[in-house]
Amino acid sequence: MAFMSHRNRSHPLTVAEPIRRVEAGPWAIELLPGAAYSARYVATQSAIGFAFDSQRGVHAIGTDRIRPFDAMPNGLAFVPAGCDVLSESPKGGEYLRVIRTDGTALAGDRAFNNRIDPQAIHLASRMRSALLKTSLDDDWESWALNLAERVEGHATVTHQSSITGSRMRLLDEFIDAGLGGPLSVSTMAQLLNLSEGYFMRAFKQVTGKSPHSYLIDRRLAKARASMRDTTASLSQIALACGFASQAHMTTAFKQRLGVSPAQLRTDSLNSLITDKQHSSI
Repeated sequence: MAFMSHRNRSHPLTVAEPIRRVEAGPWAIELLPGAAYSARYVATQSAIGFAFDSQRGVHAIGTDRIRPFDAMPNGLAFVPAGCDVLSESPKGGEYLRVIRTDGTALAGDRAFNNRIDPQAIHLASRMRSALLKTSLDDDWESWALNLAERVEGHATVTHQSSITGSRMRLLDEFIDAGLGGPLSVSTMAQLLNLSEGYFMRAFKQVTGKSPHSYLIDRRLAKARASMRDTTASLSQIALACGFASQAHMTTAFKQRLGVSPAQLRTDSLNSLITDKQHSSI
């Protein structure tokens, strides 16, 4: 469960994607890049969260008991106002955070995470794309309100699935190790000792996406990390992440994220230059 304040995020020494933030009416929307973090605070306002990536670490949400957590990809989350939050992760993951800033409380008094909601996945993806494109003319207030309604309108549902947190971790490690080559659904199913048909149904239930769609997400995540942590060319990164070419990778970036990899790398460099200028003043 990756509930956090952007002030608590630790920043790597390499070129990182900037934190992107939009304020629209009574809403503040932030896109936090994947990075290690350590957060401890009392939530002054209710916060909606959406974890795009698998995340693992330890947390204590509304309790003094610290325990390990596994946040599933594409999981909707909520922290009510006044909730004590401790959360730490050695890798973190990309995270959308939506807060109502005018003092109006959002419905709900219990924290939750890992809720799979197809409409929330669609809304979060649209908001991420608009933030990455720095598009300020989109319908932010409507999106934020609709996402809040997904939190308020449904009771927390825990899906019983053969793909548990530990199995998802095993699958992520297997995928990340093999991203440079082809990966089939049948191979992933065999890894978990499941039939291909059962694996596809269980995977969609627990992540909200098909295995093929998730595999593309992992390739994009690795490409973004390589753009941040290395000086390799985009063509080199594309091949290392399993794309057929730089053009293939660029198409996937634009379709999934709404921005090209070249523009994303330029934004990160510009952010680093701005940070250095501010620190020298």
